[in-house]
Amino acid sequence: MDLRELRVNDPLEALVVEQALAMVRELKQTADAAPDGQVLARVETLAVTRGRELIKRSVQAVLQQQAEEVEKRGPRAGAAPAAARGITAAPARARWSRRRGR
Repeated sequence: MDLRELRVNDPLEALVVEQALAMVRELKQTADAAPDGQVLARVETLAVTRGRELIKRSVQAVLQQQAEEVEKRGPRAGAAPAAARGITAAPARARWSRRRGR
């Protein structure tokens, strides 16, 4: 077996990698334990279930980490100045009818 070194950038990446490895190991165990003729069905079912869980936990962890970083920075420095009146407004709508000639 070819062993590889894997580098992660932060604890969150390490957590997700560990969870993905655990999922793959569980898939292998399921495949080994499944009776002939049921390997694919059992592994696919488990992969979909565990894959969704992994994705859900990963998204939650990333969003939580982002929220914590935003909270550490505090509120924004100040309000942005507004554009002069009329510059960003849509032009007045012309009156027209759906029927031709009116």
